[in-house]
Amino acid sequence: MNEVKNESNETDEEVKNESNETDEEVKNESNETDEEVKNESNETDEVKTLDIDTEIDSLPGLGPVAKKKLNEVGIFTVLDLAVRSPTEIADRLGSDLSRATEFANKARIKLVKMGILEKDFVPASEIYKRRQAIERISTGANSLDDLLGGGIETQAVTEFYGEFGSGKTQVCHTACIMVQLPKEKGGLDAGAVYVDTENTFRPERIVSIAKARGLDHDSILERIIVAKAYNSSHQELIVGELGRVLDDKNIKLVIIDSAVAHYRSEFLGRGTLAPRQQKLNKFMHLLTRTSEARNLAVIITNQVQSTPDTFFGDPNKPTGGHVVGHTSTYRLYLRKAGKNRIAKMVDSPYHPEQEAAFQLNELGVSDLPDDAPSKRRKL
Repeated sequence: MNEVKNESNETDEEVKNESNETDEEVKNESNETDEEVKNESNETDEVKTLDIDTEIDSLPGLGPVAKKKLNEVGIFTVLDLAVRSPTEIADRLGSDLSRATEFANKARIKLVKMGILEKDFVPASEIYKRRQAIERISTGANSLDDLLGGGIETQAVTEFYGEFGSGKTQVCHTACIMVQLPKEKGGLDAGAVYVDTENTFRPERIVSIAKARGLDHDSILERIIVAKAYNSSHQELIVGELGRVLDDKNIKLVIIDSAVAHYRSEFLGRGTLAPRQQKLNKFMHLLTRTSEARNLAVIITNQVQSTPDTFFGDPNKPTGGHVVGHTSTYRLYLRKAGKNRIAKMVDSPYHPEQEAAFQLNELGVSDLPDDAPSKRRKL
């Protein structure tokens, strides 16, 4: 009887061991399957990332000669081609406008299929959902962030204009640092490109702001790419070749300080007004399309000009005329108020017209002290 019982126990033990081994094998197979699926998913994401930088010769009908001509002006990828106007493409290729338009449309269609650009007809509800996910960069001052609806917006061109000493360049220097912060601290953990047209970029100021904010100034400087533009044509060339820099680096902010200075100094007199505005219009539209297609925040600064016939109110008006005013997504006017600065929202698709006060100090751009008067008021 005891022998039967022992045999029964041994049989139960063997069955139990076999069951455990089977469960272990199934578990291992499941883990291997999950790992394979994960690896395949990562490979798919990598392929998708590589597809964004598809070379232009992948477009049907565009041969090696055309590719070489486009590469010479900074057009290397389908995305670079999509943000250029058909007229500019035709000029570079030396072909008629219809052929250039065909290439531009092919590039746009390819990017729509890849999900990089939006379709031609999209429900407003879908656009609203995308707008909720728009990324923003803190300016360094909560009052100025509130004026902008949360900070400097990506996929938009934000213009700061004002007279000398109003704080335009200080806003740009501070933004170069703020964009590098983590998202939870108001940044995008990304770098910046600073196009300097007036020789106003100072790395010493970047170092002082970074130290005041408790950041490593060496790593901050490493993630800021500076390009000095010596004339309007050079400025246009730099912006046209931004694609390669944006692809190689994690860039989320492009600054043009200032956008109109070279055009203003090179095109003198009323006789040159028309060609100046045409070149400026082309430059501004390239900035707008680049910011939208590449999900960038673009900041431009602008000078002011005085209107002697103004008897009441502020005689200062931004340079560049209606061309700059129409293409800038958000337009802010900076002016001095004693030791403080006042920012006024002049033009915006949805922000109310109001003002915000801030100050310039060792932190760059920062809020007023707590005992200061009201920091923001509606007009």
